[in-house]
Amino acid sequence: MKNIEGGICAVKGIRANGVKQGKNGIAIMVADARQLSSSGVFTRNKVIAAPLIITREALSKGELKAIIANSGCANAFTGKKGIQDAKWMAGLLSKKLECSPDEIGVASTGVIGRYLDKQWLAGHLDEVCDHISSSKEASAACARAIMTTDTTMKEVAVELNNGVRIAGIAKGSGMIEPNMGTMLAFLFTDACLSKKALDVCLKKAVDKSFNMVVVDGDTSTNDMALITATGYSECDEKTFQDGLDHVCISLAKMIAKDGEGATRLIEARVSGARSEADARAAAKTIVRSPLVKTAIYGKDPNWGRVVAAAGYSGAEVDQDRISLKFSGNNKEAVLVDSGKIIEGKLDELKSIMESREILIEVDIGLGENSATAWGCDLTYDYVKINAMYTT
Repeated sequence: MKNIEGGICAVKGIRANGVKQGKNGIAIMVADARQLSSSGVFTRNKVIAAPLIITREALSKGELKAIIANSGCANAFTGKKGIQDAKWMAGLLSKKLECSPDEIGVASTGVIGRYLDKQWLAGHLDEVCDHISSSKEASAACARAIMTTDTTMKEVAVELNNGVRIAGIAKGSGMIEPNMGTMLAFLFTDACLSKKALDVCLKKAVDKSFNMVVVDGDTSTNDMALITATGYSECDEKTFQDGLDHVCISLAKMIAKDGEGATRLIEARVSGARSEADARAAAKTIVRSPLVKTAIYGKDPNWGRVVAAAGYSGAEVDQDRISLKFSGNNKEAVLVDSGKIIEGKLDELKSIMESREILIEVDIGLGENSATAWGCDLTYDYVKINAMYTT
């Protein structure tokens, strides 16, 4: 596969646009499909935002012809009014497209416990709809419109060797530990796949990408990933899965790298685990650990914190078999080999800790299973951003 320009609008049949004004934004994505199919995955938080309830119901009835998303208000913990407002959003776009509200996906992101600014949304709908297109600028406008504390827009598009295209945009910077944080991902492809096949492929891709990202350990009320296929190109499931995995992992790494206040991306690869569950638990615990995250921020070569995190992760661990390696700045340092400390490596590790992207590799030494997780450092700015989020 190869990376291509155009974001989600690189996919045949997809048009989009968005507007951002201060904290408020509205994004619209429309699928002109030959054979439409769609799927989604949603937060595991028991406090689930109204738009997710409406979108999940829509998917249970059929396919999504379009998606409307807003930033600035999560429409979460808003009771019956929140449900009515989410339905209102779907109805607003369905009238424009002359389709059923049940064919519209709805997404929101922003402050929890506040009601939608319906006047602002209605007032900007025509502005967005009148300039919907399949241009790369339209995809970028859509990606910007869903940003909250994100500092960069997140979009990626690939073309597989068979010509099939897969693309996605995402937002997420804080309240991130998708146990699918505030994380939204909208994925599109021109592949011809059934709803059942999309369900399977999306869940597999999300499990190894968005579900392996930790910024701060908080699971949002609004996490959602949606995928729409326009059905213009034939593609076998394995080839499609590889492409979708690539797109989702790329977006997941962008989310981790853009964590609120973050200065460094952390990638934790755990191998040699008894089970995949053990590998996933250890990898996510390492990138979730406040002590590991602060050590990375402070460039402190305190590698013992990584070993400690693996030890309390719940994974089966034998300290006499653990191996540990750090990499970055085109350098690597083996610090532990099968439970034995390798002396004289601190200077090498200090140099590696200067890198903007740090790879931590832990071999548990007990089995054949592995997993990778992504996170970021924990900085003073994270506290500032979240201490003043609603002001």
